[in-house]
Amino acid sequence: MNLPTTPLHIYNSLTREKELFKPINEKHVGLYVCGPTVYGDPHLGHARPYIVFDVLLRLLTAQGYKVRYVRNITDVGHLENDADEGEDKIAKKARLEQIEPMEVVQFYTNKFRDAMNSLNNTPPSIEPTASGHVIEQIKMTQDILDNGYAYEVNGSVYFDVKKYNDDYKYGELSGRILEDMMHNSRELDGQDEKRNPVDFALWKAAKPEHIMRWPSPWSDGFPGWHLECSVMSTRYLGETFDIHGGGMDLQFPHHEAEIAQCCGANGKSHVNYWMHNNMITINGQKMGKSLGNFITLDELFSGNNDKLAQAYAPQTIRFFILQAHYRSTVDFSNDALQAAEKGLERLLNAYQLLPNLKASSESTVQVNNALQDILTALCDDINTPIAIAHLFDVVKAINSVHAGKATINQADLTALQAWMPTIIEDILGLVVPEQTGGASNQTVEQLMQLILELRADAKTDKNWATADKIRDNLSAAGITVKDTKEGAEYEIK
Repeated sequence: MNLPTTPLHIYNSLTREKELFKPINEKHVGLYVCGPTVYGDPHLGHARPYIVFDVLLRLLTAQGYKVRYVRNITDVGHLENDADEGEDKIAKKARLEQIEPMEVVQFYTNKFRDAMNSLNNTPPSIEPTASGHVIEQIKMTQDILDNGYAYEVNGSVYFDVKKYNDDYKYGELSGRILEDMMHNSRELDGQDEKRNPVDFALWKAAKPEHIMRWPSPWSDGFPGWHLECSVMSTRYLGETFDIHGGGMDLQFPHHEAEIAQCCGANGKSHVNYWMHNNMITINGQKMGKSLGNFITLDELFSGNNDKLAQAYAPQTIRFFILQAHYRSTVDFSNDALQAAEKGLERLLNAYQLLPNLKASSESTVQVNNALQDILTALCDDINTPIAIAHLFDVVKAINSVHAGKATINQADLTALQAWMPTIIEDILGLVVPEQTGGASNQTVEQLMQLILELRADAKTDKNWATADKIRDNLSAAGITVKDTKEGAEYEIK
């Protein structure tokens, strides 16, 4: 359906303000999101950015924009620490498992894509790899050298942050001041070839044991980690594009270095709106591979982890992520996931009742402003928790109408039936379970409503023995009855 026109506002990490979104090209949006380094299983921390930016993509698409969504795969150049030292993460994994690095890449890329598909994330328009764009990275490195913002030492090329800061401002995105960074930095072993510890590698000369290497004007080596995103984003979205997304942990040094590289090569920054999602924590600490405290998505889906009380469906994970604003932290707990599971079930159960609701002459429920309230929340910096809260107001109305405690007129019912699929399925990306045997399901629903009404009548007459007998017999048959403020609900196990 055609959605009401609602201006989209985005919190821009660069300006630290919420801004009205204005695309560079009308009705076309360029979106780049930093992808994974594929050397291990995707985990819960990976799920958040790709669910968040999937909702942004879906919202823009529903508003009529044509979106080119680029998400990269890092398959070379990401070393073990941000000081341009240590082993390549993928090469290290390949050495430990005694296989080719690109076998590691392919295996974990496949697992990542499978996990994203399970979470119902839209595939990117383009999914470039760092190893597939080495020529372009060499070209950008040469451009930065030619413009005087880099220098070569022993076959490696480093970005000259101090020289760059004389003409631009290094640290603008992260709010850091170069003088403070230089004061707090210390010389590291093997770093004496850098002019300053804050400088970072554009190209690294490969040591003899380094497996992944390419010829360049300076040495046989490999590109620095930061360079790939500057190259691939501008390659497919233009020298300046609309939105760049990623986790807050990438803001510095990765995204700060991206800006510097693009300014150093092209004389201008490459992004109009920077968006950063906050972290998922576990016991208050960031969840991540480097800390060893992560839970993989496979473990979440199977329940095969000591931290998990049960298995959780991919859609429960998606709903769990969407219940918090993307710029706030989310702390993992089984209680939170179980609450998300119950909330999602309640939402989808009501949604599935919607096609069979009967219209009355008047509405005693307030739903006519619900669509605009939900869109206003989504367009207010992707405020999914507020949008979901408005959705649950609609759930309450649907359940009340279904139970015969309220009525809805034809106009309101037709509107709900038209826009609910757009919000729940198209924008939030929630998957509605398929129902088989429609007539049989409808019969079960009618029988259950009759049984619940008989139980309600027994409770009204204070015939507690009959009410309890109905509940206990249903429980023995695998049907759980729960009393709520809106009336009794049931779940078939």
